[in-house]
Amino acid sequence: NITVGKTLYAKHCASCHGKKGLGDGSKAPELKGDLGDFSSAEFQKQTDGEIFYKLIDGRDDMPAFAKKMASEEDRWLIVNFVRTLKK
Repeated sequence: NITVGKTLYAKHCASCHGKKGLGDGSKAPELKGDLGDFSSAEFQKQTDGEIFYKLIDGRDDMPAFAKKMASEEDRWLIVNFVRTLKK
């Protein structure tokens, strides 16, 4: 369900990645790494599994969400929502 994924994204991701996944969230200036552009072809060429894995384990400035978001289904809902952000 994209609506649930959007809600979860807003709760867990938008503060850093921005509402549209452009890496321009309110916390973005505090972070050192590239927050990415979820709408870009480069990001969207990743497999769903690659995006899911990064959600679980994090990388660079991004924290791991395995404990913060224990539901595997919720993580997949976010992956599905992020897919809607493509250009």
